[in-house]
Amino acid sequence: MSFLCSWLLFGMIWWLIAFAHGDLDAKGEDFVPCVTDIHSFSSAFLFSIEVQVTIGFGGRMITEECVSAIVILILQNIVGLVINAIMLGCIFMKTAQANRRAETLIFSKHAVITVRNNNLCFMFRLGDLRKSMIISATVHMQVVRKTITSEGEIVPLDQIDIQMDNPVGTNSIFLVSPLIISHVIDKNSPLYDLSAADLQREDIEVIVVLEGVVETTGITTQARTSYLSEEILWGQRFVPTVSEEDGMYAVDYSKFGNTVRVATPSCSARALDEAGGMERFKLHESSSSASLRRRIKPQNSTDL
Repeated sequence: MSFLCSWLLFGMIWWLIAFAHGDLDAKGEDFVPCVTDIHSFSSAFLFSIEVQVTIGFGGRMITEECVSAIVILILQNIVGLVINAIMLGCIFMKTAQANRRAETLIFSKHAVITVRNNNLCFMFRLGDLRKSMIISATVHMQVVRKTITSEGEIVPLDQIDIQMDNPVGTNSIFLVSPLIISHVIDKNSPLYDLSAADLQREDIEVIVVLEGVVETTGITTQARTSYLSEEILWGQRFVPTVSEEDGMYAVDYSKFGNTVRVATPSCSARALDEAGGMERFKLHESSSSASLRRRIKPQNSTDL
């Protein structure tokens, strides 16, 4: 429709130029028209197509008789180039389908808070279902929660950035296999005062944004997800999905979102640090387990 409307518009302009100059009337041999061989609107429409798509059948051509015709010729060429550029861009963007590429980037349904390297960590799993790579992939996380400033101002949707501690050490990731993206809950974390009980009461949301460049097209794509407080599992850990078979690594995506329960302090990271850290927690857990075994053994012997 863009091409057809432009041909009709300029065909009408060429017909008006020929009509104003008197090219449509029969003249003598000394008469020089603005455009040769234009006798009706049909011939003006054909000349418009020839100018814009540079077909040039040779029967019609512009002369130097009319300055207005030269100006219209230049204008139509510019308009034709602009329409060509817009149409190519639209077709390229439609066939590239960057949004479809983002659909192959999957996130785990739940996030977890558990212990890793003697620190409480917020973790989720990220994977890519296609063989073509996402170039320069980066992950950004934010916590959205209601906060109260020191002046008493209530910010209902306060956005706080979260620093990541992913497997490669920076925000850039290499999605050759599913990765567990981790955030260490330390004193600089907005989750530092969050305990398992607080997680059930507070209304928080963790937003995750993955950005990267599609390898085949060079177009930037973006995939997003978020985890509400009820979608964050405390004291669980993701099960492994990568296994080695016959010297090759295999990924089992059926276990992508599976988790298992592990021993995790239910207190906040602040309370854990003030109580002596994970070493104190592990010592307490081992002593509690030994005491439980001592209590169970006499009972069993009595029953026997």
